[in-house]
Amino acid sequence: MSDTWWRGAAIYQVYLRSFADGNGDGVGDLAGLRSRLPYLSDLGVNAIWLNPWYPSPMADGGYDVADYRDVEPVFGTLQEAETFIEEAHELGIKIIIDVVPNHSSTASAWFQEALKDRSKRDRFWFRDEPNGWRSIFGGPAWTQVEDGQWYLHLFDPGQPDFNWDNPDVHQEFHDVLRFWFDRGADGIRIDSAALLVKSATSFEDLDGVHDIYRSWRRVADEYDERILVGEVWLPDQERFARYLRPDELHTAFNFDFLACPWEPAALRASISLTLATHASVGAPPTWVLSNHDVARVVTRYGRADTSWDHGARRDGAPSDLELGHRRARAAALLAMALPGGVYVYQGEELGLPEVDDLPDHLRQDPMWTRSGHTVPGRDGCRVPLPWAGDAPPFGFGPGAGEPWLPQPPEWKELTVEAQAGDPGSMLTLYRTALRLRRDRLGDGSLTWLDLGPEVLAFTRDSGLTCVVNLGAEPVRLPPHEAVLLQSGSLVDGSLPSDTAVWLTA
Repeated sequence: MSDTWWRGAAIYQVYLRSFADGNGDGVGDLAGLRSRLPYLSDLGVNAIWLNPWYPSPMADGGYDVADYRDVEPVFGTLQEAETFIEEAHELGIKIIIDVVPNHSSTASAWFQEALKDRSKRDRFWFRDEPNGWRSIFGGPAWTQVEDGQWYLHLFDPGQPDFNWDNPDVHQEFHDVLRFWFDRGADGIRIDSAALLVKSATSFEDLDGVHDIYRSWRRVADEYDERILVGEVWLPDQERFARYLRPDELHTAFNFDFLACPWEPAALRASISLTLATHASVGAPPTWVLSNHDVARVVTRYGRADTSWDHGARRDGAPSDLELGHRRARAAALLAMALPGGVYVYQGEELGLPEVDDLPDHLRQDPMWTRSGHTVPGRDGCRVPLPWAGDAPPFGFGPGAGEPWLPQPPEWKELTVEAQAGDPGSMLTLYRTALRLRRDRLGDGSLTWLDLGPEVLAFTRDSGLTCVVNLGAEPVRLPPHEAVLLQSGSLVDGSLPSDTAVWLTA
């Protein structure tokens, strides 16, 4: 794989707790993930991105990190993590791990030291009087400690924010990057990347954050083929592009595309804006349909409003899952055909829907508690994967132990086992598309074709043409030599509504 592998990679996101359980305790772990590496190799991905695997009280699913130089015992051991990286590399799969620089955990050694000694508090945001900031998860963003001071947490109270004005914080994260690069990690995904630097009035996208990532880039450049990937939620694309300048991050998630409704004009505008934004700084775009924070795409695309907004999640809104499934298949071919990299969230390749009816007493997302039980939160997209069998736990782990979140019985039609031999399944579509993508797509450019206002159509550098019909009526295909892949059946040679096709000229 080239030293610019990341420019066109297909990257699979593993939410470790929900991927595969190796020891039967109902929680996904490294043993389970290692046992499923052949599955991911067969799927055809170039890299795996893992959500945090560090020791953590799990106040926010592991994003409250207590120790960056070890692995949460529920998941395995540090030695097992190193072995996993080696085994993935043997299969030609790169590994990207999650780093959370905005905040720590109340269980971390630094924070516990700060509670005991006021002179150590400058690594965090302790104040005698809080301001009026609100937590992103709901409720106040400040919590009072026993001696009367308050500490800032933009997320859960178990996640105290680091003070990046303190040089100790800078040095700590430089050391953490080197710790994992030395162990073979190929990349770092940076959580909440725009929030690190604070002022008296703001905490998002302040200019000082770019100096942090310039220093991180210098660390990454000490190693061969290491990359930095930013989680940057910004509506201003010009400011978004600043994170991707040649001396900062290599790539960042494209949330404009993820949040876009299933509408032709909106999608074309999002794609064109994305391409122009990234071209201005020489960075490759990424294309993302879902992740561990967002309602699953099959459910979203079956709703009356197919857009996404964290502030208006529409949890539990009615969804036509048959329509959503058809659109999700078409969207997969669209995303994989576009220039740049693509991310696949675990279960996306199985067509899993959002689980909206989890029992309230099993919900673990802090959004649920912080909102006063008014926002169900993100657990519905984190339900453990179904691997095999006709009933839960669907081969998630050995034996019949219950997973940490319950799986719907109707998922028996969506297991890997059920879909593997079905030529019309979502899994087969993904496997075929990812295989074709390795040879014909990835990094590069596109040329738009005009097939009418309801159709997205473009030709890639390799000559492959992608056509997506978002209108109500079938459309005639442009001249072509062969159909490489289609998300649904053609009708008398025409492309039906909510269907995509890959053609060769």
